[in-house]
Amino acid sequence: MPDVTLEDLILSQAQELRRGTVVLACLALLDEPQYGYALLETLNDAGVTVDGNTLYPLLRRLDKQGLLTSEWNTDESRPRKFYRVSPEGSRVRTGLVREWQDLVASIARLTKEAP
Repeated sequence: MPDVTLEDLILSQAQELRRGTVVLACLALLDEPQYGYALLETLNDAGVTVDGNTLYPLLRRLDKQGLLTSEWNTDESRPRKFYRVSPEGSRVRTGLVREWQDLVASIARLTKEAP
């Protein structure tokens, strides 16, 4: 069995922590319409590392669930699908932000750190 470094373990566990935050990050960023690749770059630039093979199915799922709306822009040479948070998605985002803040406060208490 190959040696796993402490850094490898931390990176692996950090990836698990981030996985559930991508939905909230997308809902937070899509008040203004964006197409997938631009959203991917914005997320990565903000430190929310996500792969296109994860993001695009997530956007389609959120659209199907009614949390996002989408429309094709065919004005340019390459058609692009733009996504925007729906009114329902905005309400879900508000609830998720509240859950996130509660979770951060709970973890801070457990680790004896100030939020």
